[in-house]
Amino acid sequence: MLFSLNDATVVRPGGEVVLRDLTWEVRAGEITAIVGPTASGKTTLIETLLGRHRLSAGSIELPAGTIGFVSFKEDSRQFRYAGHYYQQRFEFADTDEPLLLVDYLRANSNATDSDVTVAARLLGVEAQLPLSFMKLSNGQTRRARIARALLQKPDWLFLDDPFMGLDVAGRETLIASLGELAHTGTKLLLVCPADSIPHWTTHVLALDAGRVQYAGERQSYVVQQSAITQRATGVALTTEAVVELYDVTVRHGGKAILSGVNWTVRRGERWALIGPNGAGKTTLLSLICGDHPQAFSNDVRLFGTRRGHGETIWDVKRRIGFVSPEFHLYFTESLSGFEAAATGFHDTLLYREPTATQADAVRELFAAFHADHLRERPFRQMSTGQQRVVLLIRALVKRPPMLILDEPFQGFDLGTTERVRAWLDANLTSEQTLIFVAHNPNDVPRSVVQTLRLDEGRVKV
Repeated sequence: MLFSLNDATVVRPGGEVVLRDLTWEVRAGEITAIVGPTASGKTTLIETLLGRHRLSAGSIELPAGTIGFVSFKEDSRQFRYAGHYYQQRFEFADTDEPLLLVDYLRANSNATDSDVTVAARLLGVEAQLPLSFMKLSNGQTRRARIARALLQKPDWLFLDDPFMGLDVAGRETLIASLGELAHTGTKLLLVCPADSIPHWTTHVLALDAGRVQYAGERQSYVVQQSAITQRATGVALTTEAVVELYDVTVRHGGKAILSGVNWTVRRGERWALIGPNGAGKTTLLSLICGDHPQAFSNDVRLFGTRRGHGETIWDVKRRIGFVSPEFHLYFTESLSGFEAAATGFHDTLLYREPTATQADAVRELFAAFHADHLRERPFRQMSTGQQRVVLLIRALVKRPPMLILDEPFQGFDLGTTERVRAWLDANLTSEQTLIFVAHNPNDVPRSVVQTLRLDEGRVKV
């Protein structure tokens, strides 16, 4: 037996029971995937095995040896999101000495140049080695962090939802890479969605509300998931353009990130923006949201006004509701769930007391998403999925003319995804424009009927 828990209970300092009477063991040769809905206790279980939580009842035998842990957010001596702001990702001259990926991977290890190259190649980020760590896409960042963990040569590798934010090809590549590690003897434990359990895992631990629902062999674990095959149509269109991009090109270090992109989005339209990791989707959205300085050197028009003709970034942002995995990383304020969501009325990360009408709008959305229990909880004490629910509410609260939802369902369980997607289909008005980024086609709301595909910075027909 490698480690075990026996009738283990974990209680938060405020008294909330997160894990209850949990009995589970992992034996030599087993590779377990931990699954369960949002807030089921998956991450808390991993953190308990890392020694970060003490048991209030029961017993535990911790894993022996060193553990490499990769969670959602990088927070190390090398890089802290709290020390940066979101727009820095696009301000290429803002930092004189940026942290390069190659230096990030090499830090605190005895890795040789060859070791770094091999790990980067295994995780599919070799081409990004000379780039700034901050400039990597969401999927590239996650793969880079796994490569860095490997270079520490741990006895164990604990991965908290490693496939989050990866496109289909990137997910398959990572699954193959991790499978190769498992085959060569690396002891793995991972948290992942129930519909993304890798074929090379041997066992599954399913949690719900802090209790074990299933613990056994993967082959015996059956995942129930409803297939979505229809797309609704009938959104009323107008001739008024809210986004106009004409031959837009963005370069960094001589490399074109976007090349000759032309795109018009009209009021009330529903668009899916798709493409592999590194295709240029985040850069394209940063031009629309007013975060990218190269918007001023391109023909970018928002709500009929070309950027650089007198409007401020706040004039742009007040008409847009926005959420993305990258924005989530930079949301580090000490706020409650209600306060974090209410910052969406003012497009800042600082809380201002909402009006009575605004407060009612926030509470209405928490209720609609079955998240009333998160209103008073500190944002920093929530699971990743719970934080994503709050930030999505933040994007929706002011009922903006345009919504830009970049992978909004990352970290959601299937039930929450279905509930929120249904809400978007039923509650967005015919006047609201939606741009929805997703790697999983089943995440796209039914009302989305138009698609822009990007690959290597170019529009693909």
